[in-house]
Amino acid sequence: MKDFLRNTWKHRAHVVMALPVFLVLFFIMYVPMAGLVMAFKKYDYTLGIFGSPWNGLENFRILIASKDTFLGFTKNTVLYYLLFTAVGTFLNVSLAIAIDQLLLKKLGKTMQTLMIIPVFISYAAVQFIVYAFISSDTGIINHVLGTSTRFYSTPSLWPTILLITKIWKDTGYGSVLYMSVLAGIDSSLYEAAEIDGASKWQRIVHITLPSLIPMITVMLLLSVGNVMRSDTGLFYQVTRNSGILYPTTQVIDSYVLNAIFKNSNFGFTAATSLFQSVVGLLLMLFANGVVRKSAPEDALC
Repeated sequence: MKDFLRNTWKHRAHVVMALPVFLVLFFIMYVPMAGLVMAFKKYDYTLGIFGSPWNGLENFRILIASKDTFLGFTKNTVLYYLLFTAVGTFLNVSLAIAIDQLLLKKLGKTMQTLMIIPVFISYAAVQFIVYAFISSDTGIINHVLGTSTRFYSTPSLWPTILLITKIWKDTGYGSVLYMSVLAGIDSSLYEAAEIDGASKWQRIVHITLPSLIPMITVMLLLSVGNVMRSDTGLFYQVTRNSGILYPTTQVIDSYVLNAIFKNSNFGFTAATSLFQSVVGLLLMLFANGVVRKSAPEDALC
């Protein structure tokens, strides 16, 4: 204990600098975890969180009891995660390499700035942009193609619509991390490869891509923890929470939000959130274990 206090006092300047961040993480990320006890209680407004009676695993039984609904939104959540992760990673890496290979570096910086702009647009505004394109009456797509497709009544079209929306909003920002890695690659490697007669494509395959693999691995490992979570704004606001679209657009997060608005059963919603977190943690630990065995230098820990 004396060594700890002595070391803390020795580095007191660093401790003071880190204190605000620690307090933010503590009060925002850890203090709310006390509310997880609601997952095992029959929540009563008049009694509060800790005064409400315990009901064991009843909330989890309710969650799993509706097999069709539970399996449906769980399947959608996982499939959308796989789709967004696969397509997003490919486009992020491709875009980063394409900008890095531009001869006009100023043009690359301008493109990078323009591509980051969509990430600052909230889904509350994005839903109107999407509606302007796919509205059955005044939508740009129906007007240009001369069709009358009712997008908000056709569930099968929405995986594609949501994928395009997600790509447009996140790809530019997602490529920034990979571009920072590309900026750190030793230029002498490219020069040596060029002297040896390697084409631009060969330099990308044998130098650029291997240099990006550690970052790609880390990003994939971090994303695995959110496999059971989805972007609520994308699935709730962009779809306008249309019930007819639920077969292809209902995911766990939007299901929880609807449950809160409809019946305010906070014990049930807490159980659902805990289920998401536990599954995500187990999957991340499993994925990290697999990476640690095959490529220890790329593992998180």
